[in-house]
Amino acid sequence: MADTGTTVMPRAEQREPGSGPAIRTRELVKRYSNGTLAVDRLELEVRQGEIFGLLGPNGAGKTTTVGMLTTRVTPTAGEAWVAGVEVRRHAVQVKRLIGVVTQSNTLDRSLTVQENLYYHGRYFGLNGREAAVEADRILEMVRLKERARAPVDQLSGGMQQRLLIGRALVHRPQVLFLDEPTAGIDPQARLALWEILRELHEGGQTILLTTHYMEEADRLCERVAIMDRGRILALGSPEDLKRSLGAETIMTLQVEPMSERLVAGLSGLPGVLGVERGPRGLDLYADGARGLLPRVVETALAENAELHDLSLAAPTLETVFIKLTGRDLRE
Repeated sequence: MADTGTTVMPRAEQREPGSGPAIRTRELVKRYSNGTLAVDRLELEVRQGEIFGLLGPNGAGKTTTVGMLTTRVTPTAGEAWVAGVEVRRHAVQVKRLIGVVTQSNTLDRSLTVQENLYYHGRYFGLNGREAAVEADRILEMVRLKERARAPVDQLSGGMQQRLLIGRALVHRPQVLFLDEPTAGIDPQARLALWEILRELHEGGQTILLTTHYMEEADRLCERVAIMDRGRILALGSPEDLKRSLGAETIMTLQVEPMSERLVAGLSGLPGVLGVERGPRGLDLYADGARGLLPRVVETALAENAELHDLSLAAPTLETVFIKLTGRDLRE
């Protein structure tokens, strides 16, 4: 293999996991030179060994948060620790302890799949034999052993994303950061990636991932922070966040006119806990769905309202977000 001429990153001094958090921030702020406040006094703790999700729309501050925690973005104010190391004062040490997959594909397309892993290990101070062993281990983990000698460009988008995650794991980081890891890949590739992340979690890997996919956060994360406009709006397990709505059923009505009399009539129906105007229409929160539909239709007819569409659903993380912000997670 040819020498790439890359400067070698000093090998990570692996620390024994302690009892403290894997990630902690205190009053973390990022304000850009154009005045944009991307992250606003962030207070966050991620436990060792958990998959923690930052869920929110594009522009919520998720990527900026990861940038500050991984030394790529300089905070305006506040403090952050990763694996017990203060990020601003000890950036080089932090880099040794983390693995990072950004939204950009940074694979070296002049190298094969195996060589991308091998040279990453060498960059982090592994000797030739160690780097080769780790590369083989990762190829098995990310289901790319049969593609080891293939050029990167011959991989599908999902395979390249698996390789990016594998490369970030070669030096066995204490914390793995994944910024929108399944953006732009097809549903089948997304499911394959989820399986790998679950296996990493079972092995004790701490993972912080950002996503705007509600289902991804719901399926993978032990805890989720719902983020918008640089602030944490709610934090807890997916189930706890959904239970916080206090409703078993959410009915969304697209109806005209959306009059105050209609809202009052719907609010007074048995089992209805509340009615709010949402980005998709009227959101009706109820303690159950039994008998609700005919009563809602009758109420709309009585108010001479035209019902264009109606949907029933159980609470989701997206409905929690809409309840908190009054706007759609996809906006």
